Amino acid sequence: MKIKGKIALVAGGTRGIGLAIARRLAAGGARLIIPTFDWPQDVQAVQEEFARHGAGHIFLETDLRVPREVARLVETAGKACGCIHILVNNIERGGMPVVHGPYDRPVNNDQWQLEMDTTLLAKRHLFEHCLPLLRKAGEAAVVNISSIAAVVGRSGPAGLIFSDGYSAANRGVSSLTATWARIGAPGIRVNEIMLGLFDTRHGKKTRGWNSLNKQQRQALIEHTLLGRTGTPEEVAKAVLFLIRDAGYMTGSVLLLDGGYMLGGETVPPMPPGEI
Repeated sequence: MKIKGKIALVAGGTRGIGLAIARRLAAGGARLIIPTFDWPQDVQAVQEEFARHGAGHIFLETDLRVPREVARLVETAGKACGCIHILVNNIERGGMPVVHGPYDRPVNNDQWQLEMDTTLLAKRHLFEHCLPLLRKAGEAAVVNISSIAAVVGRSGPAGLIFSDGYSAANRGVSSLTATWARIGAPGIRVNEIMLGLFDTRHGKKTRGWNSLNKQQRQALIEHTLLGRTGTPEEVAKAVLFLIRDAGYMTGSVLLLDGGYMLGGETVPPMPPGEI
């Protein structure tokens, strides 16, 4: 799919990974629809940045956990743009154990539900409300952003940064990816990128990373085969690949984790054998 002239709804598009994705799509000639909610200072800066490039990008304050607000967002998009070609489902919330501690602390009374509602339920609201406009586009692409927390859970070095609720919610994302690929075919491709540790998500630019001690941070890096955390721009490039170049790919999960899932194990020398 060519990017130029397409309508792209990017959740979480005002900072970090979402902003890197939005910038790439805008640079390719897409018109953006970006729901906003948190971080008002970031929202203003991003609005000013994209306004300088024209293209009529739309920003609308929306709590993606609330169906009626998602419906309003999509209705606005439909009236302004007619259809949606690209949906980047990049919305999540996970409390890191190193920061939040156990769920039974009073401060965490709503944390489990917040992680479920934001990481899983909001994605469902977006897809289901956008589906008619995606179908109207004729050719469309959906990219769900998830985490390797779905697989590793609260275990190993990552057990300090992946909470149980966040892990369970991300496990659900892959189920939705498969279901939506079946629903959308053949005109709507639905794929998923499962992320490892990234600078702005579980990495060095997060509060949780800085709450770890030096040994704990080093353990996470050593468990990652490439020996570093990833950058938002690397996620953006992968998203563009799925949208622009992967025309025969749907229902797939692209693992983008620098080798974390393969870490912690070594390959022994081949034994000489005894026969």
